Amino acid sequence: MQATRASSNRLQYLDWVRGLGAIIMLQGHVFDSFLKPDLRPGEAYTMSQFVGGMPPALFLFLTGVTYAFLMDSTSRKGLPAGERVLTALGRSRYLFLLAFAFRLQLFIFGLPADWQGLFRVDVLNCMGFSMAALALMSLLSTRQRAWVCGASGLAIAFAAPLVSQLNWTHVPWMLRNYIAPGLGSFSFFPWGGYLAFGLSMGSLIRLAREEGSHRLMQWSAVAGGGLVLAGQYVAGKPYSLYAKSDFWLNSPAQMLIKLGVLLLLVAVAFVWTRYGAGDGWSWVRQFGITSLLVYWVHIELVYGRELWFLKNNLTVPQTVVAAGGMILLMLAISTAKTHWHRVRAVLDELGWAMGPPKPDRIAAD
Repeated sequence: MQATRASSNRLQYLDWVRGLGAIIMLQGHVFDSFLKPDLRPGEAYTMSQFVGGMPPALFLFLTGVTYAFLMDSTSRKGLPAGERVLTALGRSRYLFLLAFAFRLQLFIFGLPADWQGLFRVDVLNCMGFSMAALALMSLLSTRQRAWVCGASGLAIAFAAPLVSQLNWTHVPWMLRNYIAPGLGSFSFFPWGGYLAFGLSMGSLIRLAREEGSHRLMQWSAVAGGGLVLAGQYVAGKPYSLYAKSDFWLNSPAQMLIKLGVLLLLVAVAFVWTRYGAGDGWSWVRQFGITSLLVYWVHIELVYGRELWFLKNNLTVPQTVVAAGGMILLMLAISTAKTHWHRVRAVLDELGWAMGPPKPDRIAAD
């Protein structure tokens, strides 16, 4: 019973962090799509997009955490080495299939559209590629994985500026976008580093017993604050270890800052869900439970043709209202998805159920 409660609490605070990321993502995309172009140099848009840059890192990090749970589970079951790797690759394949299904849906709904959009490296593609690249981590013990993946995340972060400087001219663009940093894609360098860091954190969570969870979260908060300060210190220096580095594209300092914020968020969410939120329903956690659905649906609504009359056409106050409305709409869809069996039962009682009437209802009529 104690183990079950610990597992439940862990999932709750991870879902809460994921839900917060979804909410931040929604407002960022609404501002990006609906705000008038002449208002974008303003503070409101700048702040919206600055904060909105966190969700991709957050989703990759939490995907790494759950990936670590999978690897730990296959190890505890005593599966052979080959089967553990294949299981890890199976999760990668699943993400790739989702990624291409997502791109295909956007392509069909956007016809006529550029066929190259089908092969854009989005967050889901980056997740699938990074999971495949790190699948061999399943061969390590959970303790080894915690340290090796942490070191791997740092290696990916510090290698990103060097990878950018390589000559990618003769590499096919489809492959290049998965590896080399680029403003139009989520490449393995540096974004895959967040998934590696998540693998490390997930392994530490598995290693920590119930009585050790609080200590782990304390260290997470301390490490997070230290990384934010260290990243800001390095970013503020007039000199660099690299001949060429772009803070917003491939800078290790930016990654350290974002990783620090993520570790702080995990610690805060742990405390909040255990001592502040109670055991009831949480609208923030609700977003985390159905984050993929929210991501998929809102992209079509915000960037598709359905709300064409709002695009590049709203003032800041109007965009804030639109963002609030989008959040409420996605919350309603998310809640309906989670509790669909209850919604269906109510509709059935009202005679609004989809499909032909049931035989007993015909007899009663």
